[in-house]
Amino acid sequence: MPKPEVDPTVQLELSVDRSSPVPLYFQLSQQLEAAIEHGTLTPGSLLGNEIELAARLGLSRPTVRQAIQSLVDKGLLVRRRGVGTQVVHSQVKRPLELSSLYDDLEAAGQRPATKVLVNTVVPASAEVAAALGVAEDSDVHRVERLRLAHGEPMAHLCNFLPPGLMDLDTDQLETTGLYRLMRAAGITLHSARQSIGARAATTEEADRLAEETGAPLLTMQRVTFDDTGRAVEYGTHTYRPTRYSFEFQLLVRT
Repeated sequence: MPKPEVDPTVQLELSVDRSSPVPLYFQLSQQLEAAIEHGTLTPGSLLGNEIELAARLGLSRPTVRQAIQSLVDKGLLVRRRGVGTQVVHSQVKRPLELSSLYDDLEAAGQRPATKVLVNTVVPASAEVAAALGVAEDSDVHRVERLRLAHGEPMAHLCNFLPPGLMDLDTDQLETTGLYRLMRAAGITLHSARQSIGARAATTEEADRLAEETGAPLLTMQRVTFDDTGRAVEYGTHTYRPTRYSFEFQLLVRT
């Protein structure tokens, strides 16, 4: 007979400060989120009964339910019918620096994988030509990939490279990141110009990223330059915001 699954929250030192102005549900959700981010609550583990957790902490059931729902809304927990509330993979927080998504996922312990959708040469559109500094309708390399982590889609990546820059092998693109391949080809990445936005998912994008049509998506456009000032890559990417975010470090100007 299989042993019943132990509630992983029992092992956590959870507590709430009733004298604090911070709402009790938020105090609990922050502690659970930290446990997920630090790997104390591992992906796939089931949270115990809300009633038992509420009794252990001396909280009302609605307070515990609100804390859990806030993490469901963030994509850190999921309620599965017939299973219970389950921990999913923590959100990837990508710093705003010149790094590749592959490296960021690997650093976050997310086991990245890649599916190459397109790897071909196409005529440069006006937008691509302006970004790469090439003539419109001249040949550019187009690479379209679906980036996954733990088998779940995270982002759709579309990149354009100037002609003759490097060989782009599909097998290599599925086993490592584009920036790693560029560095291996002797290209020194120096700087980038990047913009971040958001919009609703089209039906095609929703199907690709396992989201609902009209769901919000994060968008990023980037032009990357080498150490000579040459544009070596133009990328237009879409990300699932439930699994992915950008982090900013802001300095106060005095």
